[in-house]
Amino acid sequence: MGGAKMVDNSLIIRYNCGVMKIKGAKIIVECLIEQGVEYVFGYPGGAVLDIFDELYKAKDSLAQILTCHEQGACHAADGYARVSGKTGVVLATSGPGATNLVTGIANAYMDSVPLVAITGNVSVPLLGRDSFQEVDIAGITMPITKHNYIVKDIAELAATIREAFVIASSGRPGPVLIDIPKNIQQELYEFKAAKPVAAKQAAVEFDAAQIEAAAHMLQNSERPLLFAGGGVISANASDKLIQFIQSFDIPVVSSMMGLGAVSHEHPLFLGMIGMHGHAGANKALIECDTLIAVGTRFSDRVATNRSRFGADKNVIHIDIDFAEIDKNVPSSVYLCGDAAAALTRLGGAMKPVKRAAWVKQCQKHVADFPFKSTGGALCARSIIGAVRKLSPDTQVVATDVGQHQMWTAQSFGFKKPRTFITSGGLGTMGYGMGAAIGAAFANKSRVVLFTGDGSFHMNFNEVVTAVKHGLPIAVFILNNNALGMVRQWQNMFYEKRFSSTTLNLPTDYSLLAKAFGAESLVLEKNADIEKVVAQALACKGPILVDCRVCHDAVVLPMVPAGKNIEDIIINK
Repeated sequence: MGGAKMVDNSLIIRYNCGVMKIKGAKIIVECLIEQGVEYVFGYPGGAVLDIFDELYKAKDSLAQILTCHEQGACHAADGYARVSGKTGVVLATSGPGATNLVTGIANAYMDSVPLVAITGNVSVPLLGRDSFQEVDIAGITMPITKHNYIVKDIAELAATIREAFVIASSGRPGPVLIDIPKNIQQELYEFKAAKPVAAKQAAVEFDAAQIEAAAHMLQNSERPLLFAGGGVISANASDKLIQFIQSFDIPVVSSMMGLGAVSHEHPLFLGMIGMHGHAGANKALIECDTLIAVGTRFSDRVATNRSRFGADKNVIHIDIDFAEIDKNVPSSVYLCGDAAAALTRLGGAMKPVKRAAWVKQCQKHVADFPFKSTGGALCARSIIGAVRKLSPDTQVVATDVGQHQMWTAQSFGFKKPRTFITSGGLGTMGYGMGAAIGAAFANKSRVVLFTGDGSFHMNFNEVVTAVKHGLPIAVFILNNNALGMVRQWQNMFYEKRFSSTTLNLPTDYSLLAKAFGAESLVLEKNADIEKVVAQALACKGPILVDCRVCHDAVVLPMVPAGKNIEDIIINK
């Protein structure tokens, strides 16, 4: 995104003293360029016309990506942030434009994704008067943002934008919203360029007694286990974590958000734990005597029964957010701060040790409980495996939410951080297509999206966005004619009352792809998997693959909600 910046002299007033004043809308765009923003995902409207006008003038320095819906734009900014490690930016107009961002903002908040959402609003004198397309978006998003602003004074505009970027990326990352009334965008004010401020990380002052206690626990533990959460990836701490587990011979498991922090091929990696975790990894969790959890909040999908989870073992909790310490699972010792720094300090207080018998025992558990075929003429797990086989180690994979998401988490075998893009905390159906678009802009190469027919019908409008930009996104629709995960619960816990989960959708995906300008393929039997997958991955633009899997396929293993990890269901 190079080139000289365009200057609109009509928007500048130069006084004898040499001070320059520009429109608020231009200040916004100049601040985004200043922050190193590459892309602004969004959708125009009356309350942001001035901003979009300035984006047009700055198109040689900043790309505006028009999506089909504001929610898709927010998910795209989210996907971009997860893959790039930078702060994503989304822009929407007031009223319905702003409220269409809410799910995407909440999704970013739950998964700790750095995001700056900019919304327009009616002019300051019209606020609170039920004006056309007026909504209190700051009030609406207060519980789902790290911070939000309503800018009512143009003198505060540039400082507010700069501060928003610092907040979004500092400490535990998350979304920040800036609501900017229309008159603030149109007013003139002096602008002084400034260098971006790096994210503020709290000074690491770990308590010496806590370090000593944690080191003593781990040094004397016979069966330690490290639990890696999404915070390891957010903190770019994967290398430190791998060094740590290798030095002290500690097997490692992960949450869904932590997949990729340690390669699935690493001999100490056991797999994902929790409700749909690997049975062998869950067994290691049951048997360990010390659990060191890094960058995880112990959600109910991991600590399915909080009253019993970890009750018989030492728990060492490392997290940058003090609010997460002892929130869900009581800790024996905690270290609050940056994950890489904490592991470095803790490792420095210990001596290398080998635990060959424990490691071998854990590895045997994993070998004893292989994942089984999903059954039918076409196995969903085999499709995912074929994509893994034919893809590079750096392949970025996005998902929507449902059975396909869990099969992907269980079976893809992620090798690198920032390659698994999925909605973890909020579980947002309709997340995947927008996220895949943002991911494709971030990594400049092919992205794979695994989705279900239910999720895909919530976001297939964004296929148009992918086609328009020629993005190489291979969409594998695991088409089972059902809302598969909900149907699975109805089958197991609601006496097979399949209420509103059999879809019977008339959609012809091949015709849909043709109408949108994308390529398409149909996959119906196992014998054709590798051939069709290879064709899809060779496509230079967007392609839809209609994978007709069995509607009775289930995701196993599974720990029923509220049950303990020992209550895992392995077979139908």
